[in-house]
Amino acid sequence: MAKKEQPPATFEMALKRLEEVLSSLEHGDLALEESLAAFEEGVRLVKFCQQKLDEVEKRVELLLKDDAGQFFTRPFAEEETEGN
Repeated sequence: MAKKEQPPATFEMALKRLEEVLSSLEHGDLALEESLAAFEEGVRLVKFCQQKLDEVEKRVELLLKDDAGQFFTRPFAEEETEGN
């Protein structure tokens, strides 16, 4: 039975590994099975990165200043023009 891969510890580590996977796929030196495994790993890494970005986006707040010069925050609004 194949062991399940551990997700990367950080977004940055996942992004670096994704770049390595893409580079190996672009060079075309891998056998078919290795290419498929690399592609599958890349898909998992993309999903991991997207999840981390979604989590961060939910935490981002905009810092604003009102007319009286007072600062306040509000949640970051998702753009409605992206077709979601």
